[in-house]
Amino acid sequence: MSRNPWWAGLSDAELERVPIRELGLRLEDSPLAARVARLERELDRAGITFRPHVWLATDWFSPDGVPGFAVPFFLAHPRLARLERRNMLEVEGGTVDWCMKLMRHETAHALDNAYGLRRRRRWRETFGPMSQPYREHYVPDPTSEQYVLSLDYWYAQSHPAEDFAETFSVWLEPGSDWRERYRGWPALDKLLYVDDTMKRLAREPQKVRSRARPGSLGSVGMSLRTYWRRKQARYAQDVSFEYDESLTRVFGTRGRETAARFLERTRGELRRHISAVTGQHPYLISQVMNELVLRCRRLGLRVTRSERETLIEVAALLTSVTMTFLASDAGVAEYQR
Repeated sequence: MSRNPWWAGLSDAELERVPIRELGLRLEDSPLAARVARLERELDRAGITFRPHVWLATDWFSPDGVPGFAVPFFLAHPRLARLERRNMLEVEGGTVDWCMKLMRHETAHALDNAYGLRRRRRWRETFGPMSQPYREHYVPDPTSEQYVLSLDYWYAQSHPAEDFAETFSVWLEPGSDWRERYRGWPALDKLLYVDDTMKRLAREPQKVRSRARPGSLGSVGMSLRTYWRRKQARYAQDVSFEYDESLTRVFGTRGRETAARFLERTRGELRRHISAVTGQHPYLISQVMNELVLRCRRLGLRVTRSERETLIEVAALLTSVTMTFLASDAGVAEYQR
C-alpha cells in the first residue's frame, strides 16, 4: 500500500469511523513485507525449510492447528501506527527489533502447529505439559535462570507453549550468542533442545499445511473507533490503580514537565539506584516504571517540586513498589498469544 491510500485525506475522526475491512490494507504492500522477508532469511540461515504464512488481523496470534501467524493491521501503515500509539500509548511491535522478536516468537507457535512438537515426549519433558492452563495473570520470578529473556514481563514463564516460543526466538535471533549468554543456566538445556530439534526437522515432512487465516481483515467489520474502544476497555482491566494515591502525593496537576516525561528522563538513574537498594533485577524495575509511567499519563500528572525533591520521593515510591510488585497479580500485564 502506498503512503497515500484513499483514506489519506480523511481527518482522524473521519478515519476512525471507517470499517477496518474497508481500509484496503495488504501486508505485501506494507513495511511488514521487508520484515517477513528478513524472517525468512533468518530461517534459511538456520537451516529451517519451514515458512509460516503471515496475514493481517487485529492482533498478534498463531491459532492452534495453523502453521502461520497474524500481525496487527496498524503495523501496515505509519498513520495507523500513530493512531494506535495515541489510543493505546504504545505500538506493539512498532520498532523493527520488537517486531522481529514477536515474529520469531509467533513463528515458533506456527512451527509447533506444523510438526506437532507439543505432542512429543521430549518437548513435554523440556517445557512441560500443554495441558497446563493459561492464566490471565502470572507472577514471574525475575531471578530465575530456568527461562530465556526476550519479550517483556518474563513472558517465557507464563506457559510451556510460551517458554518454547521464547526459547526458539532467542535461538533464531542472529548474533544472539545464546551459548555464551546462557552458559551455566538451566535455560541452556532448552536452547540445546531447540538446536537439536530444528536440525532433525529438516529431515521430516511437515504434518499440517493449512493456509487458513482466521480473523483476517476481510472478516473485520468493526470501525477503527470500535476497535480501539474495545481494546482500551480490555487493557484497562490489567492496569493497577493501587499506586494512584501515592503518585498524586509525589506529583501534581500543575507544572511544566509531565510526570511521565520525568520518569522516562530519569529512568536509567532510578533503575540503577533501586537495583542497588533492593537487590532486585533491573529488568523488574524497568517493568515497574512502565506501569507508573502509564498511570502518570492516565492521571495527567506533572512535576511540582525541585528535581532533587522529586527524585527522592520517586525513589522511595519505586523502592516500595518494587519490593511488593510481584507479590500479587495486579501489575502484570495479560498476554494471550
